[in-house]
Amino acid sequence: MQALGLSVTDTGERHAVLRLPWSDQVAREGGALSGQALMAAADTAGVIAVSAARGGFGPVTTVQQSTSFQRAVTGRDVLVHARITKLGRRIAFLDVTLTAEGEQEPAAHTTAVYALA
Repeated sequence: MQALGLSVTDTGERHAVLRLPWSDQVAREGGALSGQALMAAADTAGVIAVSAARGGFGPVTTVQQSTSFQRAVTGRDVLVHARITKLGRRIAFLDVTLTAEGEQEPAAHTTAVYALA
């Protein structure tokens, strides 16, 4: 995860925003950012959003993650917006939108479910 260079730009009661910097290291053949990098960034943003909502980091396990890729990202950072849709005592549900910097339309959308310890 550290190799992605993610940085947290905002957290709140039920959300987190991360920046995934552009890197040739995580681009696939053809020059677009790899889906694996986008999915890892979405997962990390979800964990940070849940941690912020719970007042600190605790064990979190990804139970389900589904990503729809909508457009390629080339040569730009990606803003990763994670929003908690339901936070229970043992499970959390999130929506994550990944958008290339300067764009209005998302590059990808993820839904995720996390088990909380």
